Amino acid sequence: MAKLIGVILGLGILLVGSAALAQEAAPQAQAGSSPYMLIVILVVFAAVFYFMLIRPQRKRQSQHNALLKDLKRGDNVVTAGGIYGEIDSVGDTSVVVTVEDGGKLKVAKSSIVDKRAK
Repeated sequence: MAKLIGVILGLGILLVGSAALAQEAAPQAQAGSSPYMLIVILVVFAAVFYFMLIRPQRKRQSQHNALLKDLKRGDNVVTAGGIYGEIDSVGDTSVVVTVEDGGKLKVAKSSIVDKRAK
């Protein structure tokens, strides 16, 4: 996340710096092109925001939805709380997980974060 913020800030500084240089180089032409430069900067920021934040999150969400859809009895799973176990039964919104000592836990289906090999 820190790298992402650094990239976005660096890009912003680069764009603002280039706008400042353009103002110094052509002060008479700046009066007509100011709104266009602002629009270009906003479009670039929107594109960076989409490709660095929104698109990867959608991909992770679709992978997680596919994982939850494919859960079946006997799968070894890990929950968000770090509990390892084997699925005993699958409901619409919950899953019963059998842990190592034979105990059974009913957890929310959305809390399953990984499926392990047997």
